Amino acid sequence: MIRQRSFVPSAWFGCIVPVIWCSSFPGLATAAGKPDKDASYAITGARIWTGNPFQPRAEAIAIRDDRIVAVGSDEAVRPWIGPNTDHLAASGRFVAPGFIDAHIHFIEGGLRLASVQLRDAKTRDDFVQRIRDFASTVEPGTWITGGDWDHTLWGGELPSRDWIDFATANHPVWMNRLDGHMALANSAALSKAGISQETESPAGGTIVRDAEGLPTGILKDNAMALVERVIPNPTSQQNDRALRAAMEYVAAQGVTSVHHMGTWADLEVFERAHREGALTTRIYAAVPLATWQRLKDRIDSDGRGDAWLRIGGLKGFVDGSLGSHTAAFLEPYTDAPRDRGLLVNSREDLYEQILGGDRAGLQVIVHAIGDRAIRMQLDIFEQVITENGARDRRFRIEHAQHIAPTDIPRFGELDIIPSMQPYHCIDDGRWAEPLIGAERVKTTYAFRSLIEAGCRPAFGSDWYVAPATPLDGIYAAVTRRTLDGKNPNGWVPEQKISVEAALQAYTANAAYASNEEDIKGTLQPGKLADLVLLDRDPTEIMPNDIRHIRIDMTMVGGKIVYERKEASNACSN
Repeated sequence: MIRQRSFVPSAWFGCIVPVIWCSSFPGLATAAGKPDKDASYAITGARIWTGNPFQPRAEAIAIRDDRIVAVGSDEAVRPWIGPNTDHLAASGRFVAPGFIDAHIHFIEGGLRLASVQLRDAKTRDDFVQRIRDFASTVEPGTWITGGDWDHTLWGGELPSRDWIDFATANHPVWMNRLDGHMALANSAALSKAGISQETESPAGGTIVRDAEGLPTGILKDNAMALVERVIPNPTSQQNDRALRAAMEYVAAQGVTSVHHMGTWADLEVFERAHREGALTTRIYAAVPLATWQRLKDRIDSDGRGDAWLRIGGLKGFVDGSLGSHTAAFLEPYTDAPRDRGLLVNSREDLYEQILGGDRAGLQVIVHAIGDRAIRMQLDIFEQVITENGARDRRFRIEHAQHIAPTDIPRFGELDIIPSMQPYHCIDDGRWAEPLIGAERVKTTYAFRSLIEAGCRPAFGSDWYVAPATPLDGIYAAVTRRTLDGKNPNGWVPEQKISVEAALQAYTANAAYASNEEDIKGTLQPGKLADLVLLDRDPTEIMPNDIRHIRIDMTMVGGKIVYERKEASNACSN
C-alpha cells in the first residue's frame, strides 16, 4: 500500500508534496513511518517531474536497490539518507522518469553505428565519396549495408547503381533510405539477388527502372526482400556487439526502456544478454504479426517475461512510407497524380492475423502511415473489437502520420494508441507538402488533435530511421520547427503540444502502451528506479532551447548506466 502524509491533491504542477513513501515491502518502514534501513541512493535539491498526477512535483527521491521508496521534499526524504546511502545534491537540476522509446529497431540501430553514415550527405558527390571511402576499409566481398540516405537533401533525385558501381566493384552494396522503405543496390548486389530486366515487381513492392527498362538499383518495400534474402545474417558476436552499442547509445540519451519492433532472431539476442545479466536497457520485444500462434504458444509455456525483457506484442504492416511514395492514401499524391501508394499486406490477411492474435490475448501493433492505410486499420480494429468482445487490449497504430480528419475521433472512440515519432515531423516537414498538398498536411502528425480526442499518444524514435534522442522529440512536438529552419513558428503550429504532454508521451503513456504502467513511467514509491537527470528543467526554458539540454545521468533499476563526464555529480553522505 502507498501511505501518504500531509498531502492534498492539486492540479498545479508546481506543488511539492512533503513525502510519499511505500510500505508494501516488509521491513521498509517502522510503524511511525521512519525507515529502518538506509536508502541505497538518494537525490535532493532537484526539480523533479514525477509524471504522477497526485504528486506532480517533488525535490527529493530515495531509492533502495532497484525500487523507489520515497518521493517528496528534501526534509521529508532526509531520514532515508544514512552512512550507506549514495547521495546526490542535484543543485536544482531536473529529474524525470526514464524516457521510454516506444518504437525502435534496436539491434539494427546498433549494427548501423558501425556502418557507413549517409544521413547527412547533402550532395551526390558526398554520397558517393562516403560509400567509396567506407568500401576501402572492409574486406573484398563484404556486404556494405545501412547508410540511411535522404535524397531530399540533394534535390530529390533518387540515387542509381551507376553512381556507385565504379567505387564498389569488389562489394555488394545495399544502402537503405532513412525511412527503411526503399534502398539502393549496386550491380553486384542485384546480380547476387538474381534481379534483371525480366524480374517483375512483387505485390506490395516496386523495382524502379530506367527509360530502357533496366533496374536502377532502387527497390521499394516488398521488393526489398529480393535482395535482403541473400544478405548473410549477422553472426551472434556481431549481434551481441550491436546490442551493447545500442544500449550505450540510448543510455546517453536518457532512455531506460525501449519497445523493439523486430524478429524472433532479435528476441534470441535479447534473451542471451538477459541470461548473462548484460541488459542495461529494459526491452519490450514485438515479433511479426503473422507468427501470432507461435507467440501464444511461447507465452503459454514460458510466460511474458520480467521487468527487463517482456514479450506479448505483434507487429504488422499496412503500407510503406511517405518519402518512398509507398504510404497508402485515399487520394493520389499531389506530385504523382496516378499514384496512391501501396498496401504491403492485404486487408484479408491482416484481419485474420489480428483476429487470431487478439483472441489469444496478445497486443496488436500495426504500422500505418497514409490516410487510406490508417482508415483500413481502424476498420479492422473496430471489426475485431466487435467480434472478440470488450477487453483491455490496447491496440496500437504505429506512426499514424497522415490521418483523414474524420478518422481522428475514431482513435479515441476505439481506444487506439497512436504510437508516434515526433522527430519525423520536423524532418518530413521539410518536403511533405509538395507530396500531399496543403490540405492533407493539416492533420499530419496531429499530436494535439489526438490528445483532444482522448488518446494517450506514446512517443518513440523509429531508430535507426531517426535518432533515438527524446529531447529532440520533445523539442519537435513542442515547437514543430523543421530541420531546415524554414518554419520558425512551427510547421502546422496548431498541432503543437505542451512540454508536460510530450514528457508524458515519452514516459507514462509509453509505459501504458506496453502494459507496464504498474512498474514504470512515473516516479512513485514501489516503481522501478528508472530515471534521468537533466541539466535544466524543460518546462521552465524557452521551447527553442530544449534541444540544448544535456543528459547528466541515466539510471536503470537504481544503477547508473550513463553519467556525463563534465556534469557536476559530487556525492556526499
